[in-house]
Amino acid sequence: MNNLLQNLNKSQLEPTLQTDGPMIVIAGAGSGKTRVLTYKIAYLMSKGVDAYNILALTFTNKAAKEMKERISSMLEDNESKNLWIGTFHSVFAKILRIEADRLGYPSNFTIYDTQDSQRLVSSIISELNLDKEIYKYKQIYSRISSYKNNLITVKAYNSNNELIEADRQARRPRLIDIYTEYVNRCFKSGAMDFDDLLLKTNELLSRFPEVLSKYQNMFRYVLVDEYQDTNHSQYLIVKALSDKFQNICVVGDDAQSIYGFRGANINNILNFQKDYDDVKLFKLEQNYRSTKNIVKAANSLIEKNQKRLEKVVWTENDEGNKIKVNRLLTDGDEGRFVASSIFENKNSKQLQNKDFAILYRTNAQSRAFEDSLRKRNIPYRVYGGLSFYQRKEIKDVLAYLRLIINSNDEEAFKRVINFPARGIGQTTINKLLIEANTLNISLYSVCKELEGLKINISSGIKIKITNFINLIETFKISAKNKNAFDIANEVVNDSGIIKTYSSLTSIEDQAKIQNIEEMLNGIKDFVEIQREVPESTGSISEFLEDVALATDSDKDDQDKNKVALMTIHLAKGLEFPIVYIVGLEENLFPSAMNLNSRNDLEEERRLFYVALTRAEREAYLSYALSRYRWGKLTDSEPSRFIDEIDEEYLDILTSVNENKFKPLIRAKESNEPSFNKLRFKKVIAKPKGNFKKIQENSNNSNLFDNKLVVGNIVEHIRFGNGEVVNIEGRGADIKAEINFENGGVKKLLLRFAKLKIIG
Repeated sequence: MNNLLQNLNKSQLEPTLQTDGPMIVIAGAGSGKTRVLTYKIAYLMSKGVDAYNILALTFTNKAAKEMKERISSMLEDNESKNLWIGTFHSVFAKILRIEADRLGYPSNFTIYDTQDSQRLVSSIISELNLDKEIYKYKQIYSRISSYKNNLITVKAYNSNNELIEADRQARRPRLIDIYTEYVNRCFKSGAMDFDDLLLKTNELLSRFPEVLSKYQNMFRYVLVDEYQDTNHSQYLIVKALSDKFQNICVVGDDAQSIYGFRGANINNILNFQKDYDDVKLFKLEQNYRSTKNIVKAANSLIEKNQKRLEKVVWTENDEGNKIKVNRLLTDGDEGRFVASSIFENKNSKQLQNKDFAILYRTNAQSRAFEDSLRKRNIPYRVYGGLSFYQRKEIKDVLAYLRLIINSNDEEAFKRVINFPARGIGQTTINKLLIEANTLNISLYSVCKELEGLKINISSGIKIKITNFINLIETFKISAKNKNAFDIANEVVNDSGIIKTYSSLTSIEDQAKIQNIEEMLNGIKDFVEIQREVPESTGSISEFLEDVALATDSDKDDQDKNKVALMTIHLAKGLEFPIVYIVGLEENLFPSAMNLNSRNDLEEERRLFYVALTRAEREAYLSYALSRYRWGKLTDSEPSRFIDEIDEEYLDILTSVNENKFKPLIRAKESNEPSFNKLRFKKVIAKPKGNFKKIQENSNNSNLFDNKLVVGNIVEHIRFGNGEVVNIEGRGADIKAEINFENGGVKKLLLRFAKLKIIG
């Protein structure tokens, strides 16, 4: 074991050797905090501490598994199998199964997932004959979940006049009845939901002193990873279990506390030294991950937070390149810039796809990057959920569009006939299916001929089905004269999809609205690009064909050599050679929802800090001067976080022939124009129609005066470089046939084409 300890530096060795008493390890990004926890446990066991007397709590099963495996390999025995290492919920579920009878539960109690719980809440609302528009089951479930995480039981609720009055004001005075019945039904079913695993553990330890004493004596050493992410309920359990011997070691980084929206309380780590006497404080400040430039830039950012523990992260790594900041005209341009940059970096630096990560604030932002990577034939993987076009709300909209184009599409029909809810249940759909199979016609045809068929369906349901068919028929008429964006916009509004999600307040449902908005932005971008193609109309069928290519490339396979796309929250704990942090605009990052208090803003800044410290060698920051919002281009302002990084660590790039501008937002302190007012220089041309013109550049030829010739090498913003192989037509109808390296042969109308002659 002593030989193994030689692998630790001095800062890591000190907390490892400190065995007794309360201690906190403040670990900067990339400093090896999990390494310290792992070696500390192995060291305790090498000194004779029984594995059964050690409790280590993590936030992921992966972290727990890796720690056990590393300890086992270090000690070369099977004792590590007896360690209590796991996530909070898995460890507490184990305790609850042992002690279940004390709480009146069977030891094999069921654990309800979110879907189980929501279905139960929905059933209770129906049974109580409550208005489902007021008592929305997802909202009610979220409320119950929040109560439990704050240790507000039914009894505690009934004695809290403020909560009672708040629900009365919200026109939900019977929420307590639902909560009571929900708890009773779970209990009667021998089930606990996910929140109960914390609530019931707290109840167990507070109601039964002998149980608390049992586990205090058992867990003589308590270690907690990512302590900054603990919530109030977890904090109380940890404090209770460690109270007797106080051999507690917590490891974390206040600068990486980014889960406040889940109930995590940063004060748990900030106030740890006040909770125990004679606390030993250790700091891991050497970063082994990133270059000096990235580490110093991150330090200059996070020092803007007022609520933080003092530490100075440093590294012995190379100086590295400055952080590149790139501004683009639109979010579509941002996607194309990132894809092009990855393509160039791969070729010039001999890197693999897996060496790159694109990090964004919200899931909805992935669309522009997926589209651009796909056009460049760069494999990618969207983490933390489905690829953009595989998300339920997106597939719902696509199903409507599919049904407009092909009414015989049975899967699309079944997906949307009762979404949004129209009161057409599965029993009715089953009857329609039987009739369709009997007559060998489509479901849609059955519904159109409903009055002439003998199907046992009530007149009220028949009216609802007819109304749905009329809605689709109206969309089909509109689609004859509208492009893909206009009809998609009509669908999401007239179908009631947006109204349905807008009436809900959960974070998940609001994210669905953002995703639908982003889809419309993508369709708008698609329609604009299709205007360059002579025979294209920008129709729904063209868009669906384009999407089909995207979904085909998203099939899961064993090849992990792919560019990673994920939200910053999911990136925590990961690292990549090159990282792109995108969408750095006010009200997007920082989020508009987190600008109302200093605490929320500081969490947003910590989130940016986490993103920046994922990068090993290089980091790129990008933002758009304008971004589509529901199909309309709106101006954007650069994020304040860019300006909060010391300018000496930044390399400001620009896509126009302007002097390199100085600190981005510092223009307000000089006579320079406000930074968010700077725009790309464009030539104002007046060809027939209202078209975007080619960017002014010394290498550009005016393609409208026939200077483009066969053999020219041109650059296209979407397809990359290509050779002109043919030119035909006259005046405004001149077309160029171009063989692109990435897009193949394309025939483009020059009056629309955004081309630059490069050779």
